[in-house]
Amino acid sequence: QVLVVESGGGLVQPGGSLRLSCAATGIMFSVYTMRWYRQAPGQQRELVASITRDSNIIYADSVKGRFTISRDNAKNTVYLQMNTLKPEDTAVYYCYGSNSLIGGLSGYWGRGTQVTVSS
Repeated sequence: QVLVVESGGGLVQPGGSLRLSCAATGIMFSVYTMRWYRQAPGQQRELVASITRDSNIIYADSVKGRFTISRDNAKNTVYLQMNTLKPEDTAVYYCYGSNSLIGGLSGYWGRGTQVTVSS
């Protein structure tokens, strides 16, 4: 069975930082493209950052310069370091992995973790 477990969400003040972690088991993690999405109330889910098995990285314009995605294949874990957080970053953050050797809609979603940026 595939299990995707997220951690690191919470409440932080504007300007603060959080690091989200997403650990996956039951997959060949090293070949998976890993992504972070977020969804705020009343808004569509949006891609925040993506990292391929080759460590090619894409960021949403709204988080460039503030967020950093990384992966540790030895730990089957992808991270999202979030700095200089803003209230508009408040959302449920989801981890998603897809097998780059297969393609298609064959990915797995984490359960999501709440990030709240508020004074």
